[in-house]
Amino acid sequence: MTIRRTSSLPTVALAVGDALRRAGIRAVLTGGACAAVHTSGKHSSVDADFILLGEVERRDLDEALGTLGFRRTGDRYVHPNTDFYVEFPRGPLAIGADDDIRPVEHVSGPRRCLTLSATDSCRDRLAAFYHWNDRQSLSIAVEIAVRNRIRWSVVERWSRAEGFTLRYDDFRALVSRARRARSGS
Repeated sequence: MTIRRTSSLPTVALAVGDALRRAGIRAVLTGGACAAVHTSGKHSSVDADFILLGEVERRDLDEALGTLGFRRTGDRYVHPNTDFYVEFPRGPLAIGADDDIRPVEHVSGPRRCLTLSATDSCRDRLAAFYHWNDRQSLSIAVEIAVRNRIRWSVVERWSRAEGFTLRYDDFRALVSRARRARSGS
C-alpha cells in the first residue's frame, strides 16, 4: 500500500497493522487511532499506538514498518508522506485495571489488523474521561457507542469496578441523547 498525504488515520493505522501481521508481529491498535477506526474517521489523532503482544526485536519492527516507508526516529516511526506517526507504548494491553482484553481482527479490503473491539475502544476513551476528566474522550466514547454495537453490560460492570458509577450514568444519558438527535426524535 502506498501512503499518501491524503491518507486518513484509519487507513494508515490499518496499513501498519497489516504490515505488522504480515511480518508475524502481533500488535493491537489502541488509543485515538483505534477510536478513529470505530468512528469512521470522525475522530482523529496524530499517532497510531500499537501494544505489542510478546517480545519483538526493534529491527523486526524497523523492517515491517519500512515496507510502508516508515523510518524510526527515537521511539516513533515517521513517514515522509503523512504527519501521522506510529508508536509502541509499553504494555500490557489493559483498560484501567482490566487486563483481560481480547483484541478483534478488523478487516478493511485486503488489510487485516488486530484492534480493540468497539466495546473496548469505548472503554479506553471512557478511562481518559473517568481518570483525567478528558471531555473530548467522553465525546469520542459517545460517538463510538452511537456508531457501533457495544456490550453495555461489559462497559457498565467495568465502570462500576473502576469506581465511576455516576460518570457511567452520565455517559449513558449522553448516548441516549445523541441517538435521539440522530433519529430526529
